[in-house]
Amino acid sequence: IVLDLFDEQDPHVDDGDENTERGNWASKREYILSTIGYAVGLGNIWRFPYLAYKNGGGAFLIPYFVMLVVTGIPLYFLESAFGQFCSQGPINIWRAVPILQGKITLKKEGFNEIVVSVYYNVIIAYSLYYMFASFQFPLPWSGCFSWADSNCSNTPIGTFQVFVFLSRVALQRSSGLDETGPVVWHLALCLLLSSVLVAAALIRGIKSSGKVVYFTATFPYVVILILLIRGVTLEGARDGIEFYVGFQSNLTKLTEAQVWKDAATQTFYSLSIGWGGVMTLASYNNFHNNVFKDSFIITLTNAGTSVLAGFAIFSILGHMAHIYKMNVSEVVKEGFGLAFIAYPDALSKLPVSPLWSILFFFMLLTVGLDSQFAGIEVIITCLLDAFPKIFKSKRALLTLTTCSLLYLLGLPCVTQAGIYWVTLIDQFVASWVLLFLALLEIIGVCYIYGGNRFIKDIEMMLGHKSFAFWLWWRMCWFFISPCIIVVILVWSLMTFTPPSYGAVQFPVWGLALGWCMIVFILLCIPVTAVYKMKSAEGNPWKRLKTLCSPSEEWHPYLDVHRGERYSEERCRGRKNHRSRPDVTVISSSWL
Repeated sequence: IVLDLFDEQDPHVDDGDENTERGNWASKREYILSTIGYAVGLGNIWRFPYLAYKNGGGAFLIPYFVMLVVTGIPLYFLESAFGQFCSQGPINIWRAVPILQGKITLKKEGFNEIVVSVYYNVIIAYSLYYMFASFQFPLPWSGCFSWADSNCSNTPIGTFQVFVFLSRVALQRSSGLDETGPVVWHLALCLLLSSVLVAAALIRGIKSSGKVVYFTATFPYVVILILLIRGVTLEGARDGIEFYVGFQSNLTKLTEAQVWKDAATQTFYSLSIGWGGVMTLASYNNFHNNVFKDSFIITLTNAGTSVLAGFAIFSILGHMAHIYKMNVSEVVKEGFGLAFIAYPDALSKLPVSPLWSILFFFMLLTVGLDSQFAGIEVIITCLLDAFPKIFKSKRALLTLTTCSLLYLLGLPCVTQAGIYWVTLIDQFVASWVLLFLALLEIIGVCYIYGGNRFIKDIEMMLGHKSFAFWLWWRMCWFFISPCIIVVILVWSLMTFTPPSYGAVQFPVWGLALGWCMIVFILLCIPVTAVYKMKSAEGNPWKRLKTLCSPSEEWHPYLDVHRGERYSEERCRGRKNHRSRPDVTVISSSWL
């Protein structure tokens, strides 16, 4: 079996696939589950509930669903349709706009996903460690045991013990980024296990990961429902839920611009728009798949998961507030604080606490794995599309090599200073840079490639639609979505503050490194454009016009789907048209 994985036959392709060169999903269910697993990430569980509480409880659901309708669904539909139409990954897909496509773009896409994949791999390692640590009674963070110092027993009741366990035992955290310290070996082993799990799931591409998601994409919902049922039966749960969406919802918050910014930002990050994963997963669909309906199913399921997770989280946090005689606001934390401090502390107070703790961290594990599957699939697909002759028959070897490199790159994040590196990546690379990439994507597709042209491409897959049907999507793609992104992007830059981990500030060189990662990602875009302009023929205007027009290779992957618009004769005619004397013509394809 192992030898079969490395033979010349591509295990990514089955005999029944529509695309016998590139492969397709084995079934529609596998695509839906994979995309839901990719969209439903850690942010649904540890960020959305906090934002809802912070921004007026149930009132936050109003701007959140408004932003979902005007930005989330339209951009998800755009990315999915773009990937499905040409059946290509994030590199070759930009044959539609050659000025944005090239080997430098490969570096940008690859570096972007590599950094984020390293980040996710480490979070999965944390979840594995806490899950394994939960196989003991009492839970090791539930009291002052052998790892604690003299301050532990003298500290009033609260989350102090859990915080000390996280810092001294789990992370063995150093004093700052300057003090790297040795590798924390129990985290390194968990990181290795995480890499092995991902490699095993992706060894045959979507053919194997599509089977794994039947479990990893559905199990989190089972755990959320179990935790919700258990949580609402606890004393004090009502207080937590009321803080979340109850009578204490503050509708006056809707007048604050910050609430709308948080809602839009959460929508982008939760749906993973701009990373390339949505396009990659959609590229393995059949050409006539109803991507319009799929976009609604996936985005609404993602939003519903966030709301459901909030009920499960806040019901148990309300119980913890009841035990500690505190307000719920004093135990609510965001991100790492919720996942590895507040919630573990709450679980330790429940009867049969190891069971609930194992379930919770296993849920974090499966949610993280789903997102990691798609992230690494983007890297592999980029390499396969860019170098098909080299890697097509060596997909399994490429997968193992990629996962091995990600493991090695993740080792600095499991040193004693590892948590600082994770925070640096989270605050710089995985934050507002995503908004810039999404904005560039809209400009490339709607304004350079052409909105009308793109709509005709979609109609080749879905059939003809009326003008009224496309009116809303035109409004969102051309005006509403880009305007919202620009406002959020400018605001994020104006209000940017240097990241820190609690009270620990990052050194100047650490912040400089964070900015260098951002510059490296964004600088690839203008460098690609300049390189392509320099390599093209003709005067500057002709070069620009040529690079802003689709290349000859831009068309549906299979001949049978190209029709008259993308026939070989039409493509040759387009090539001959470019070779004629330059005439200044303003294209109306974007109107």
